[in-house]
Amino acid sequence: MPVLNLPDLSLYYETHGSPAAPALLLLHGLGSSADDWQLQAPVFSRRYDVITVDLRGHGRSVGAGATAGSSRPFTIEQMADDAAALLDHLQVAAAYVVGLSLGGCVAQALAVRYPARVRALVLVNTFARLRPAGWRGAGRLLKRAWLFAFAPMPALAAFIARGLFPKPEQRPYYEAAVARLSQNTKGPYLAAMRAVARFDLRRQLAAVRCPALVVAGDRDQTVPLAAAQALHRAIPGARFALLADSGHASPYDQTENFNEVVLAFLAEQAPQ
Repeated sequence: MPVLNLPDLSLYYETHGSPAAPALLLLHGLGSSADDWQLQAPVFSRRYDVITVDLRGHGRSVGAGATAGSSRPFTIEQMADDAAALLDHLQVAAAYVVGLSLGGCVAQALAVRYPARVRALVLVNTFARLRPAGWRGAGRLLKRAWLFAFAPMPALAAFIARGLFPKPEQRPYYEAAVARLSQNTKGPYLAAMRAVARFDLRRQLAAVRCPALVVAGDRDQTVPLAAAQALHRAIPGARFALLADSGHASPYDQTENFNEVVLAFLAEQAPQ
């Protein structure tokens, strides 16, 4: 099992493709893992050296602040530092970076803190500062908090997965999401939620100088469309892509369209 041993963390990662190809770092969502990208890694690795990672407090990454039962605080910025350390470990000078939801926050922080390490950004269903979308969004957030406080993780996982994959034909994805989210223990998950709640990069996004694409699903119930649009406006020169009939899990529910949009954007950023 490939891991990078940091002072307080054993960071799990995987690589797919040839080290001779340009590096592409994929960063997953809250409560998930590198498995978020199982429909992208085989395709993207035809052109790129794909790097996937279990972020601090998630999946197979263990250590202080990430062990079962621990709620020791950590921040999005620490996750970005972990990602930079992983690039160092793999001897990658700069990478293209794609981040989904929480991973999109980490990608933003990485671009701000380590601008020379990021060739281009793709920010998927994410935000610079999270706020619920109206009363319905606030209600979903309150229910999620109640389930976290009083119900076992599988009940919370089922609630989240229903929002991600509501269609009957998405049942296999729903079941996989429930299984993956249920593996979280409450301490690390709480620490990750707190990191998201504290995250606010709005005033620093004007400093981002690499090419950026903001991708949003038109029926995302987790991140309001307004948040994605605000992110697009805040990053100089950023592009925006709205995926039709897509929720928060765009890499799954619109795989072909998502892959096409991302690969087309990245291809345009290739050195001439």
